[in-house]
Amino acid sequence: MTDHDAAKPTGDATDRPGTAVTATRTARGGPFAWRAVDLVTLAVLGVAFGVAFWGFNNVLYPPLKVALQAFPPASASLIGVWLLPAVFGALLVRRPGAALLIELVAANVSMLLGNEWGPTVMISGALQGLGVEIVVALYRWRRWRPDTAIAAGAMAAICEVVLYEWWVYVVEYSTAWKLAYLTFSVASGAVIAGLGAWALTRALATAGALTAFPPGEERLTADLEDDQDDPAPTGPDGRPGQG
Repeated sequence: MTDHDAAKPTGDATDRPGTAVTATRTARGGPFAWRAVDLVTLAVLGVAFGVAFWGFNNVLYPPLKVALQAFPPASASLIGVWLLPAVFGALLVRRPGAALLIELVAANVSMLLGNEWGPTVMISGALQGLGVEIVVALYRWRRWRPDTAIAAGAMAAICEVVLYEWWVYVVEYSTAWKLAYLTFSVASGAVIAGLGAWALTRALATAGALTAFPPGEERLTADLEDDQDDPAPTGPDGRPGQG
């Protein structure tokens, strides 16, 4: 398989015909053909997300958590913020391990800058990235639609909560509260991480910032298709290019 063949659309529609993107693309060269630009980009973005985590953890999270204390399990509605990098990394690079890499880099930077959880954020980062990796692997790294992003965000939340937070942070909760905590987490993962990462990817692709990656190629293809669909201007005599 050539690089050109591997980058062809898979045929899954992502939007209605005539809108932004009409087909999804697999990673160039196939999902396992990692490039230096993939690794460098994920590392840089991971650092950026880690800094953003530091700001969120120290400025926004404390007052938001207090505001939600009327029903403590509702604090899980914020978890999607920490899951977003994993979903975004997967949507961007579309290779196995992308979600795990960017999430671990972000968690490491957050830990080094300082947060209330210390080194345990690396456990969370691994579980969150793993949740996304499970979903995209089930689709064989070929389906990159909004529903995939939503499922990935939800699964990241499930892995984080069921495998870790239930037994560490909310161990004293009753079964009902633990289930409520999980429900808020899944909803947050689906909306903030899933749809949020999808919207971020689309916005960056539309701005022309992702030309080296599949979302940027999708955007370029969609623009070319739109240009071909637009009729050429005609003059009074019906000839094209006059008027």
